[in-house]
Amino acid sequence: MSDPAMIENHTYDEITVGESASVTRTLSREDIELFGFVSGDANFTDYEGDQASERFPHATAHGMWSAGLISTVLGSVLPGLGTNYVSQNLRFARPIAIGDTITATVTVKEKQPARRRVVLACRCVNQAGEEVVTGEAEVEAPAEKVHRAPAVIPDVRISSHDRYRKLIERSARGAAVATAVVHPCSAAAITAAVDGFEAGLIRPILVGPEARMRDAAREAGKDISAFRIVSAPHSHAAAETAVALIRAGEAQLLMKGSLHTDELMGAVVPRATGLRTERRISHVYIMDVPGHSSLMFITDAAINIEPTLDEKADIIRNAIDLAHVLGIETPRVAILSAVETVNPEIRSTLDAAALCKMADRGQITGAILDGPLAFDNAVSEAAAREKGIVSPVAGKADILVVPNLEAGNMLAKQLIFLGGADAAGIVLGARVPIILTSRADSLRTRLASCAVAVSMVRAATMAAPGPAEAA
Repeated sequence: MSDPAMIENHTYDEITVGESASVTRTLSREDIELFGFVSGDANFTDYEGDQASERFPHATAHGMWSAGLISTVLGSVLPGLGTNYVSQNLRFARPIAIGDTITATVTVKEKQPARRRVVLACRCVNQAGEEVVTGEAEVEAPAEKVHRAPAVIPDVRISSHDRYRKLIERSARGAAVATAVVHPCSAAAITAAVDGFEAGLIRPILVGPEARMRDAAREAGKDISAFRIVSAPHSHAAAETAVALIRAGEAQLLMKGSLHTDELMGAVVPRATGLRTERRISHVYIMDVPGHSSLMFITDAAINIEPTLDEKADIIRNAIDLAHVLGIETPRVAILSAVETVNPEIRSTLDAAALCKMADRGQITGAILDGPLAFDNAVSEAAAREKGIVSPVAGKADILVVPNLEAGNMLAKQLIFLGGADAAGIVLGARVPIILTSRADSLRTRLASCAVAVSMVRAATMAAPGPAEAA
């Protein structure tokens, strides 16, 4: 009796005419993306929308996936290991859709002893019994018996970052936004500004020591001849000058160059000369995490070190406004802690309870709040169910509010360096959005940061009252 945990092939001598074998698979979006990655065929990802009824728009796409199932039967079942493909002749009868369950069957039609050739009829049908593929394949069957444990198939994930792509494309459709780039005196900082310009997102105004900025451009191999240059002797003066350009209406965005965030914010926060509003200034990471179904917002990981209850309320309001601009009508806000119950000895749980009550009383609007929630309960519905948490936010959070800067920074960096996430960064609560970029950022991340800021500027412009309304 054969061991079901082992696999074995069918040698040429064992194969009989009329013998058949099948495999069944259900087509998923991940299958499409993986086939497109392996084959390099853009047809696999050339589809629109998110419905399960989407169909491949090209015959090559559904044909290759279906033919792949036939190859699976031939190579792993009948004849199995040691089979050499000789030829195939397939007819593709109809397209397939995401969610379709396809059964591929091969049946032995003919044996050719001289060369150990076997001709097999091939047929793929969908869950309704409709033929998808028909045809024939000719193979050279193995001469030796193979009986062994199955190979372990690696766990493969495809990270498409499609959400960033769509955000960047949407933001590039309007006019580029004048952006004061503060002290871009490194190749990385100049490159970030040029990338945003070439993507049609920003119109850079370079503020800093002119000779150093030109040296940085030469080092980066970038042409900055089209950019306005405003000279400032050093980074501190560059920050103050850039803020003055914003106050004068000559720029609508601020972008960090090669200076420390604290130095930039030192020019932003003074009430008399800076860009303060009634809101607390805060930072948000807009994260594209592989395997997660939507963008994830983490706040605050860069500005507020140990925020008070009132400051957390503003941090949440800033993040809600951003989520609205990016198309999330009613974002779900999870206020994070180490546990999901209120504990008087853990301040973050008390703050979470108070913030939720503030939302109940209309002090924080435009979102659904819940907390305290541990990270796993905030992002995993399975984890929330396991803990018995009944909540409209648990497992489906859009915005993650961390207890302090340390927790936010560590969470974001873990997702970036261990989870393969991209993290666009932006500072909110000032008169204009502030783009924070890092030398380690990818091109995609830099452009996404610019795209988010541009979207905020355009939303604010649309919301601003006209002359008649202001009067």
